[in-house]
Amino acid sequence: MTDDTAFARLVSLACHDARTPLATAYGFARTLERTLAEPELRYVSMIASAASELGEILDLLSLAARIDDGRWAPELVAVESGALAEAAAARGKEGAGDVVVVGTGVAVRVATPAAELALAGFARCTLRHGGLQQVELQVEGSRIVVAPVVAGVGPILLGDELRDLGAAVGVRIVRALGGSVALDGERLVIEFRAA
Repeated sequence: MTDDTAFARLVSLACHDARTPLATAYGFARTLERTLAEPELRYVSMIASAASELGEILDLLSLAARIDDGRWAPELVAVESGALAEAAAARGKEGAGDVVVVGTGVAVRVATPAAELALAGFARCTLRHGGLQQVELQVEGSRIVVAPVVAGVGPILLGDELRDLGAAVGVRIVRALGGSVALDGERLVIEFRAA
């Protein structure tokens, strides 16, 4: 194992090992939710939500480490880009704001869960760092455009300024799938390979 791959493998191992205690905390929080009343129910729900969010962070770190280490072998399937955007919008709006999907798609070849994670990360980043209440995922064939991108948010979305894990890993995912991510004025253009 070289120094270049040792750190990526160490991150992957840490993410894997952290999953067990996190799953325990999440599972028991969900169990307690069924037995408690307010205000305790609200607190336990917050714990479960935080555990779920930590799980997603671990998934992102683990995936980034595997991509950077060249160990990610995505299972590519054909999926309609509009359906991909809809699934990502459902993930992306969790607690951040509103994500609206417009346009018409075509079949693209992606690793569906990872592509959804990337698109949701771009939407959340745009909402959070742009101070927006709503963002659009504009489906244009094999392209999905995130708009509007507020001034100063572009470098964060592209991972040039490491201030948002979801966006930084999202760029790696899209590129590892053979796609591209680029800024076009106030739009982030994500291009997937057509099926």
